[in-house]
Amino acid sequence: MILRAASPAEKDHLRRPLAHGAPVTYWQLGRTNEARYDVPDQPMKGEMDPFFFLTKHKNFIPHEYPCRTAFAEERRGKRPEVAGVFDLDRFWLPFGSPRVDMSGFWFRPTVIGTWGRTCISVTEAGTAVLRLGTCGGAVLFVNGEEAGWMADYVRNLEAKAEFAVELAAGENEIAIFFDDLAERDARYFFQLDYVSGPRAEQALPVPVEAGTAASMELALDRMHFEKPVYRSGEVALITSAPLQAEVEAKVTVAGDFISREEPVQIRQQLAPGEARIGVGETSVLPSDFRHFHVALSTGGFTASRVFGVEICHAERQGKAPAAQADRIREALNEIADYGEPDNVTALARFGAGRSGPETDRMMADTLPAIDDCHDCADFALVPLLWCRTVFGAHIGADTRTSIDKTILSFRYWMDEPGNDVQWYFSENHALLFHTAAYLAGALLPDATFTRSGRSGREQSATGLARVRAWLDHFEEWEMAEFNSAPYFPIDLKGLTALFALAPDADVRERARKAIQRLVLIVARSAHHGLLTGAQGRSYEHTLRAAGSLELSGIARLIWGTGNYGRRVHALPQMALCLRDHGLEIPEDLSAVADWHSPAAQEWCFAQGQDRMARLYHYKTSDYAMGTAAGYRWNEWGYQETVIHARVGDNPDAQVWINHPGEVIHSGYGRPSYWGGSGTLPRVWQYRGLAVLMFDCAAEQPDFTHAWFPHQIFDETRLMGELAAARSDNGFLLLKGSGPLELVGQGPTTGSELRLPGRLGVWLVRLGNLQDVDTIDGFVSRYKRLGVMPGCEDTFEVTDPDYGTVVLHADGRVSAEGRMIDPADWSIAGQATEFPSGG
Repeated sequence: MILRAASPAEKDHLRRPLAHGAPVTYWQLGRTNEARYDVPDQPMKGEMDPFFFLTKHKNFIPHEYPCRTAFAEERRGKRPEVAGVFDLDRFWLPFGSPRVDMSGFWFRPTVIGTWGRTCISVTEAGTAVLRLGTCGGAVLFVNGEEAGWMADYVRNLEAKAEFAVELAAGENEIAIFFDDLAERDARYFFQLDYVSGPRAEQALPVPVEAGTAASMELALDRMHFEKPVYRSGEVALITSAPLQAEVEAKVTVAGDFISREEPVQIRQQLAPGEARIGVGETSVLPSDFRHFHVALSTGGFTASRVFGVEICHAERQGKAPAAQADRIREALNEIADYGEPDNVTALARFGAGRSGPETDRMMADTLPAIDDCHDCADFALVPLLWCRTVFGAHIGADTRTSIDKTILSFRYWMDEPGNDVQWYFSENHALLFHTAAYLAGALLPDATFTRSGRSGREQSATGLARVRAWLDHFEEWEMAEFNSAPYFPIDLKGLTALFALAPDADVRERARKAIQRLVLIVARSAHHGLLTGAQGRSYEHTLRAAGSLELSGIARLIWGTGNYGRRVHALPQMALCLRDHGLEIPEDLSAVADWHSPAAQEWCFAQGQDRMARLYHYKTSDYAMGTAAGYRWNEWGYQETVIHARVGDNPDAQVWINHPGEVIHSGYGRPSYWGGSGTLPRVWQYRGLAVLMFDCAAEQPDFTHAWFPHQIFDETRLMGELAAARSDNGFLLLKGSGPLELVGQGPTTGSELRLPGRLGVWLVRLGNLQDVDTIDGFVSRYKRLGVMPGCEDTFEVTDPDYGTVVLHADGRVSAEGRMIDPADWSIAGQATEFPSGG
């Protein structure tokens, strides 16, 4: 068969070792073909599932859409439908990843298929065994002959198969066609392992000298940002392996997977010997956590890699105004001027008195995605309904007509017919769907809603019943995706809309109380306004973006601390509720959120149905730390971050520890490199002391790690198994069960501490100037801390301040004559003050 159409001439091979059992990691890839996969509109059965991410088998989510059912009936267990021929589009270089990983986010059901091609060079002919793994289907070819196929097609769940193949002496062409149905977040990858066979090496055909290709790979392998976060100055990438040839560098700056704006592109020529790519000034680049896709090209060969960093416009924004009225005005103007062009920004513009064609265009541009029921369309619909309900007279007639058409055609819940992959099951999405149905029906009471066939009054009544049921659940159990920084704003998006717009007084009152409760939770778990605690859903772009995260902007609006990002969900709605609808936030929460007391606060509470997450938080004016107690110990994780700490006044002086779910940086895995844990650790915390014990699954990465931004801290020390840092008056000590390695090259240079091995123990101790006056004094005071076996399946830590701290097998902790028992923690929670922080 023909595997290749037009491709650049092959000049050389980039050769790399290939041991028995090792993955084949260097590939040429064709363009990914995408085709929409629609099935007849039909309703689904189901309800909000507060346990959807508590996976029973690895991290597999069981909910299945009709499109997957149809696709599986059509293709599962049958040879994949190989499409097209190989036509070179890009080169895949691994940078440590064992897989060719093209995972991503697709807003509609989409069939995707890609060709991959490489060579295995062997010294002598013989039989080899190749193991292929993928989530979808794949067909394997060796030297143009089909060697086998697999077709499990189970969404985001990897299957593996082995194939015996004959290899000839010299280069053997290996080709794979792989495909799947992408629904929302799709794990789209393949991994080919060389299980056994003749002595072999990888041999990637390249159109340039192998040395040139290798130098470009090395430059990217050792590349990183000059700073771990940018609040001012020039954004630049540097490498410790200068280029050996002249190349074109193309840097594409993109937002996260639901960003609506067009990426920024920068091109420049780099001469031999250059080691720095200046991208642009912080002030002119878009804010928020950004992915920088760096591509180096010469002679038909391109090496590429993705890097991530936060850009925060803190210097431009300056200090927050003292008066709340001025902060409200500032928030609306900030989003009106700098927000992404979407319905949230349109609402801010209306609130700031900036109606007109530009505002209409922002709303009109969102309508096709809502019409088509893209996943996350509910995020866009709720602020659109606010614009239409409150500011309808300021919207142009044609735009208003289009908006009404969209409102009537949307699918508001899974029991209405459709063929989309909107995510109905999580708490935050359910709230927005029900809020939208309730408010949309009230807005257009006499119209007919297309999918449900209900009148507006009937649609509103259905939405109202579901809103009340959602509030019932929330008032009993609160957040299923517990304490999650990205989901507080989503819940606030729905609740502020209900508070401001609900026709029924009981809903408005319950929404008010729910808003105040969420703000209280943030305040209790905040360090100088910023949420610092265990989270049920986390992403790299929400963990690393301290200043531009939306909760930082909400803290600035409410308490005057923090900064604004570019893409927000609830900020303008919060501002309008405060200004126009009488929302009040208790004034005493300001001192709780921005804690400057000489005392310390211990905050114990539970979240999620059946109190599934028991959360502990401790803070002083100089540090804060939060953990999840006894949470799913040693199970496969999803996106939970179970420990998070900050020291000093710098919001970027933060640390969290996890077990990576994948080794690719800035990937789409759930869990990913930083967002969540492949295997969840056992965690205990008592005040400023925490212990984590990892026992990770054999098929997962073989290290655990901590985010440790060396440049951010005022001082650091690294001594074997110890790492310490000071920021302002706060101190941090990390101690591993083995030597800690500060990563010295690649995307996390100087910001990542690794503890090798799947079995690992981390000890965390925080402190302040109350106990010691130098970082060396702090290290000296706590360096002997260790975890020792105790009696009856317990562990013990002898602490200079707390004495003997006993860690019990059921998650309890006893110290200083107290027993801290997570089983006793309530949804309401209990805050305890200590006269001094230690």
